[in-house]
Amino acid sequence: MQCGIVGLPNVGKSTLFNALSSVKAQAANFPFCTIEPNSSIVTVPDVRLDVLADLVKPQKVLPTTVEIVDIAGLVKGASEGEGLGNKFLGNIRTTNAIVHVVRCFEDDNITHVDGSVDPVRDKEVIDTELQLSDLAAAEKAQDKWHKAGKSGDKEAKRVAELMGNLVQHLGSGNSARSLEIDDQDLHLVNELNLLTRKPVIYVCNVDEGSLPDGNQHVERLKEAVKGENAEVLLVCAGIEADIAELETLEERLEFLNDMGLNEPGVNKLIQSCYSLLDLITYFTAGEKEVRAWTIRRGMKAPQAAGVIHTDFERGFIRAEVIGYDDFQTLGSEQAVKEAGKMRVEGKEYVVIDGDVMHFRFNV
Repeated sequence: MQCGIVGLPNVGKSTLFNALSSVKAQAANFPFCTIEPNSSIVTVPDVRLDVLADLVKPQKVLPTTVEIVDIAGLVKGASEGEGLGNKFLGNIRTTNAIVHVVRCFEDDNITHVDGSVDPVRDKEVIDTELQLSDLAAAEKAQDKWHKAGKSGDKEAKRVAELMGNLVQHLGSGNSARSLEIDDQDLHLVNELNLLTRKPVIYVCNVDEGSLPDGNQHVERLKEAVKGENAEVLLVCAGIEADIAELETLEERLEFLNDMGLNEPGVNKLIQSCYSLLDLITYFTAGEKEVRAWTIRRGMKAPQAAGVIHTDFERGFIRAEVIGYDDFQTLGSEQAVKEAGKMRVEGKEYVVIDGDVMHFRFNV
């Protein structure tokens, strides 16, 4: 599961990626500094894991992770191959969600590809290129189903009409994610792997003085995306890069305190990426290790067990489940059992974010 960082050249994508990751992507003041996508597995900050580890005192603590990909800057005409556009669009297509970085700071020393700072215009440039790429894919699918429908196939005719609606929607300058699609047809649209169907977070890269409340650029962007049901985060990539260079937790906390911040902005971004991918966490807690496990929201207990090992799913008998709040309040698994708060769940149990689980299986 990947989140791809996209945006115009020189908006701070690579600087932000460097702050997110120990992989140091090249960052420089000229367009197309990044050509090949940089990828890194980053730890998802989760205070619940720290609490469980403090209570259990395990030998090891293993957090959950998410993959972040830094994709080169798109420019106007990318859908027609401009600026290595086909390559960059292909890199976005392989990701599961989009982190759209928008420049919301003034700095004469950092060149803007269009000569001025205008986050709404920048967003629309990216949206247009993604929409045009999707439009070409939708038109191709519409043509295929239309030809199949000429033989009298009613289902093919119906799908061709669906694709026609999609073509009209995209051609009107809308993203595919805003088109209502019946559940029975979702698989047909998902097969197209449309760029504008992917969920998106907007990250406003602001100057130091605009934290934490933002500025006029941020407000304009928020107004422009208010109908998209998308999260808007504020980050100062320069500050985040400075924090990432500090070696100790104490130094980072002191820096944050001096800046009037509670936590690094990248922590919120990583957590938002995790949520954007529709992922949740359950925990296993024992003397050897306390560990966070990543699953898709809505997974049932056997499938969640299978994330640990396929034998757990194949031979699933039951799950012993403790709610995180109960574990935190009562302090130990034994205390939870004595209080009658441990539940025994079967194959139809849908795992809840934060569940502390132990699986019984037999193969």
